[in-house]
Amino acid sequence: MARGEASIYLDGPWSHRSVSANGTRFHIAESGDGPLVLLLHGFPQFWWTWRHQLSTLSKAGFRAVAVDLRGYGGSDKPPRGYDLVTAASDGAGLIRSLGEANAVVVGHDWGGMIAWTMAAYFPKVIRRFGQGRSSGYTLGFQMPLLPERQLLRDHAARVGTLLSTWAGPGWPDQETEQIYRSAMSLPSVAHSALEYHRWLLRSRLRPDGTRYARMMRTPVQAPTLQIHGALDSCVRPRAARGSGTYVDAPYRWRLIDGAGHFPHEEVPERFDLELRSWLLDPEPER
Repeated sequence: MARGEASIYLDGPWSHRSVSANGTRFHIAESGDGPLVLLLHGFPQFWWTWRHQLSTLSKAGFRAVAVDLRGYGGSDKPPRGYDLVTAASDGAGLIRSLGEANAVVVGHDWGGMIAWTMAAYFPKVIRRFGQGRSSGYTLGFQMPLLPERQLLRDHAARVGTLLSTWAGPGWPDQETEQIYRSAMSLPSVAHSALEYHRWLLRSRLRPDGTRYARMMRTPVQAPTLQIHGALDSCVRPRAARGSGTYVDAPYRWRLIDGAGHFPHEEVPERFDLELRSWLLDPEPER
């Protein structure tokens, strides 16, 4: 275990282990038995963002697996691979490594973008997916080294600032903020996390970015649930709702009043009710 990694192996009604996929070792937390639900976190978080869903999904008869993305938490932090196509390959490989041909994939923020990319590049591995749009803060992370230093200054104080700015009133509490600040302070995590943002912007004028943009115009064929916080100041609800245009399958939109960018943590009971009812509905409406 690398220095400081014990801080992300948090106890709860789940177990921890490592899984190899796409040439990389990933840390996962898992709970329950049944159909697989793969949970993908966003920035600036790690697997623990899904702690409520690990419990509620397992009680509802699902096998819930929350993963640390490449470069985060207890997963490997290689020098390369922080593009959405590689991240989607990681997700597809994880499903196979977990012994399944397909899964429900639920993603938040960058995890939502990865889930959407999986649906375009690996449609056979996605049975259903739930997602939230990626964030609009990428431009400020393009300079080398300086953004990492700013993010990590004062024990990653900016992580707490980002969380409270994007969330609805009253979230996060001090303990939650400290856990996320500690996870971002692990060696190499801040650099790896920011490399995703750098790829997204810098690739737009390169052939890999052009190919990606073309591929992402392919309509999603999997039933899709989109849950959004009405107070999200990071991705405005009006912009997020346009995603349904790109879904050629049953699509359900839910706006949660009183929640910001992190509804699955800010109001987990309401979020889980929407997610669970959608998962258990054999024919979700268009």
